[in-house]
Amino acid sequence: MAEAVALVKNSIFKARVPIVKPVLPEIGDLAQELGDILQSGILSKGATLGRFEDEIAAHLGVKHAVGVSSCTTGLMLTYQACGLTGDVVVPSFTFMATVSALRWAGLRPIFADVDAKTTNLDPVAAEEAITPQTQAIVAVHNSGNPAEIDALELVARKHGIRLIFDSAHGFGSLYQGRALGPQGDASVFSLSATKLLVAGEGGIVATNDDEIAGRVRIGREFGNCGNYDSVHPGLNARMTEFNALLGRHGLRNLEAAALHRNRIATLYRQKLSGLPGVRFQQVKSGNRSSCKDFSVMIDADAFGLTRNELSDALAAENIETRKYYDPPVHLQRAYEKFARPGQKLPNTDLLASSILSLPMWSDMDASVVSGICLAIEKALESGEVNRAEVQQGALV
Repeated sequence: MAEAVALVKNSIFKARVPIVKPVLPEIGDLAQELGDILQSGILSKGATLGRFEDEIAAHLGVKHAVGVSSCTTGLMLTYQACGLTGDVVVPSFTFMATVSALRWAGLRPIFADVDAKTTNLDPVAAEEAITPQTQAIVAVHNSGNPAEIDALELVARKHGIRLIFDSAHGFGSLYQGRALGPQGDASVFSLSATKLLVAGEGGIVATNDDEIAGRVRIGREFGNCGNYDSVHPGLNARMTEFNALLGRHGLRNLEAAALHRNRIATLYRQKLSGLPGVRFQQVKSGNRSSCKDFSVMIDADAFGLTRNELSDALAAENIETRKYYDPPVHLQRAYEKFARPGQKLPNTDLLASSILSLPMWSDMDASVVSGICLAIEKALESGEVNRAEVQQGALV
């Protein structure tokens, strides 16, 4: 267990509490295998990556797990491997890479709203957004909370289109007791430092489709099968042996990380659930979130402070937070032109303006949670004073 962050008088934390802190192996645990990599002289797509891909495929329960340089390049290659053209239905309440990869693949995003409780793509909204040119739905497991997979699969089958999951947050999640990965046509995972399974940088494309896997494998190598005659435009999206080595070690501790984060999330909920104007992301029965993030949604009228004011109050207590995802993608300069004229995404807009992600990591001590919740209670007291002053002024 990580050493508790010390509490001090007048200021809750004497040192900055980071939003995330990766848990990494000791150098001694890597020394032998690292030496083998250096001795081999093969620094990418070698034996270590091969073993890592096999272990990930077994863990996820899929035929293919293809290691790539990032989740973003994995999405780009997956969209291409699926042969997509035209329109793709996608949530706006997501990290920008979900949509930037679509644009790099020459596709047009069609934004659909999310469910305000789960923060994930609403299957009804997704179906309503389908156009005659739509060839796929891309859904996201926000914060590791599994999307409405069964409902989305029904929509995709009904309309004869592809279903792809941006599973950047998905390692450690369970959908009805099963790991994310086998669902839909393909799932793309992240291995960056903010995730439960850390490889430094990297991604995994998981699929049971032989053709998709084969095209991604070729695509990560510039589209070159080995004879310098590219079969399709590709990328340099190779995963290094060093990243694969980190990933192999991280995989061994993934279940423990997911369980610990869920305990921390439960503690947050217990301590904050009685506060007015605070609500949490809903995880459906039978599912497990990876708790890649832990977020609260702030109702300013009930809490007495806006989300931004709470963020500032926590920053004054040395607590780092994030506002995922503000602005949502459909309001970002690079993508606003793809929003339909007059389009309203009320749940997306509400979440973007009210959500605040609190510190969460895989060996977080309970005392840190207690300090953060104490800081939120202090902010609430400040908000109550503000409300009382406003109400008194209105009566004068």
